[in-house]
Amino acid sequence: MRLPRGFYARDTLTVARSLLGRRLVRVLDGERIAGRIVETEAYVGEEDEASHASPGPTERNASMYLEAGHGYVYLIYGMYHCFNIVTEREGFPAAVLVRALEPLEGLASMRKRRGSVGARSETELTSGPGRLCQALAIDRSHDGVDLCAPDSPLFLEPGEPVGAWAVAAGPRVNVRGDRAAVRAPWRFRIEGNPHVSR
Repeated sequence: MRLPRGFYARDTLTVARSLLGRRLVRVLDGERIAGRIVETEAYVGEEDEASHASPGPTERNASMYLEAGHGYVYLIYGMYHCFNIVTEREGFPAAVLVRALEPLEGLASMRKRRGSVGARSETELTSGPGRLCQALAIDRSHDGVDLCAPDSPLFLEPGEPVGAWAVAAGPRVNVRGDRAAVRAPWRFRIEGNPHVSR
C-alpha cells in the first residue's frame, strides 16, 4: 500500500519525523529495490535560508512548489543526486530530503550500482543522499514524479513507524544561511541506526 497524499500534505517537520521507518521503493525493470528511511532533513519556505527556495521560484527548484507528495531531485557537485519529498500545500516551497536508508530489498542491484564501495559494507550502500540515489537509480528524470500515482516507479509504503524514544534531532548537515538556518534542529534520525550518514 502506497502512502496517500494526505500523509505528505502536513507540516514539514511533522512529515520529516514521520518518514522515519517508512519504506522507499524503486521499481526498476520489474524489480523492487527498497530501503527503510532512517534519516531526513526538513526545508521550509522561502524564509529558510538553507533551502533552495530561498531565492524564490527558479527552474531548478520548481518541483518544490508542486502539490505535496511529489519528488524533488537535484544534482550537487555536478555528480550526486539528492531525493526530496514535497510537503504542505501547493505553491508553498517545502520539502524533506531523504538522507539515508537501511537497505531491505534488491541489495545485489544496489551493490552493482554502487560499485566497489557497495561490495565493502552494507552500511555504506545507502548511508547518504547521493549514495541512496545511486543505489536506487534515482536521478533528475524523477524530478517532479508523483509518488502517489498508482503507476509511479518511485513511491513510499507505510513500513514500521518509529517511536519518539528512538528519534534524535539536530542541525542539518553542511547547510548555509543565517544563524537560524544553520542551527535549526531539522535533521531527524533513528538513534543508533548504523545506516545513518556520517
